[in-house]
Amino acid sequence: MLITIGIFLMAGLAEIGGGYLIWQWLREGKSIYLGLIGGFGLVLYGIIATFQTFPTFGRVYAAYGGVFIVLSVLWGWGIDKKTPDAYDWIGAVICLVGVSVIIWAPRH
Repeated sequence: MLITIGIFLMAGLAEIGGGYLIWQWLREGKSIYLGLIGGFGLVLYGIIATFQTFPTFGRVYAAYGGVFIVLSVLWGWGIDKKTPDAYDWIGAVICLVGVSVIIWAPRH
């Protein structure tokens, strides 16, 4: 389970970081080099996600989606200095409950 969590965290950092760098380039007028590095991060995200051991693509991405949401809230708080409100935290917890159902539901 620690490997699964680690892969989700690495994928999330690559995706959010890559998207953030592209945002900085296109929306904030920063250097194109940030955009290129961001594009590399997004490609890396796509590769990292394939290392999961889930048997189906859909389940991996559904579970990852919840982790991505939580990481995005944390990124906004830590990097953009935008303090999450109660609704952000409630939504993040709901997403983690959904991820838990997807990952640990008993299947035949």
